[in-house]
Amino acid sequence: MKPLFQAWQAELIKAWEGNGALEFEDEARLQLFRAARLPFVKPWVAAMPDCHTGIGATIGSVIPTVGAVIPAAVGVDIGCGMSAIRLSARRDNFYDLAGIRKAIEKAVPTGRTNNGGKGDRGAWGDIPEIVDKTWATAFEYQYTELCRKHPGAQSKNTFNQLGTLGTGNHFIELSEDEEGLVWIVLHSGSRGLGNRIGTYFINLAKSLCSTWFINLPDPNLAYFPQGTDEFKDYMDAVWMAQAFASSNRDLMMEAVVKLLGCEVHHEPFVNCHHNYVAWENHGGRNMMITRKGAIRAGKGEMGIIPGSMGAKTYIVRGLGSEHSFNSASHGAGRAMSRTKARATFTVEQHAAATEGVECEKGAGVLDETPGAYKDIDVVMAAQADLVEIVHTLKPFLCVKGLGEERS
Repeated sequence: MKPLFQAWQAELIKAWEGNGALEFEDEARLQLFRAARLPFVKPWVAAMPDCHTGIGATIGSVIPTVGAVIPAAVGVDIGCGMSAIRLSARRDNFYDLAGIRKAIEKAVPTGRTNNGGKGDRGAWGDIPEIVDKTWATAFEYQYTELCRKHPGAQSKNTFNQLGTLGTGNHFIELSEDEEGLVWIVLHSGSRGLGNRIGTYFINLAKSLCSTWFINLPDPNLAYFPQGTDEFKDYMDAVWMAQAFASSNRDLMMEAVVKLLGCEVHHEPFVNCHHNYVAWENHGGRNMMITRKGAIRAGKGEMGIIPGSMGAKTYIVRGLGSEHSFNSASHGAGRAMSRTKARATFTVEQHAAATEGVECEKGAGVLDETPGAYKDIDVVMAAQADLVEIVHTLKPFLCVKGLGEERS
């Protein structure tokens, strides 16, 4: 297929903007150029069709670096991503959707209260044995060593949030595919552990760049040069947080599968990050690829691209485009800020937009209503050269974690 990107300024940026159908914000464009002009960012930055303004680096961007890493380009929700599994059960086997939603919310801690402190509804009170074992065997020693060397990276919430959902755009959904079979789809990241690690190392990079008298187009593009202790420590920490995020999704998925009591279909379980950094080889050169709101879409690799509450989710197979560094969008992408969405939409409009989906209908999720996001079908059309659609899923139940107690 003919590549669908538009090249900006002698291919400094390759952008999948759907021939103008997807308007990139002016600030997002400026952020892309600021990142692309850094001396260690090469050969170009790839902008996905869900591109929108972020902090420092644009959400929906793929940034290749040689000899340095930018902590803010990874962000604070390190390892945030998606997982999906197909069940053998059919949609017409699910009746009491309100009851199922309440059961999922009971089985998996969701939301956040008490500022994440004692009694937080989004963390475990009594730690399940499987969570305790996973933390002890996979993360405890490495995390202890990290915090010994970098006390500022220590979070008050660690293993008590392993296997929990969080807030914002994170969700657990039950969806129906084109054959009438049900999928569990969920979206979450590394919770408080990753947030604290990300915040600490972003601030450390800013401080060091200032000390080194490095002039940056944006302070949030502060970086660690390869070969420094800070580079190594950050990479060790970020890879641990990415593994924590993946385990977090695995544990939630296991809990929901057990709750539903359904057999899993023979198709493979898909689990993919979309906020992360990895070593990869492109054009015969080893480099670091930071995907800030983008999935890896190497040839034949499976991925997940969700829309919004009430919108379709796509299970995709990568086409392996080197123009995008084997990447694709991580979702529909926000069409407006959370503040604007809350001021724009009413509860009645949200209820109408999510008709047919058992989900939260109150004011607490207005910033997540479908109209706050781009049209997922337009986004998919703009990246038809990056992925092919394998399954189309339509949600009928969505669990969201709120920042305050539900009524």
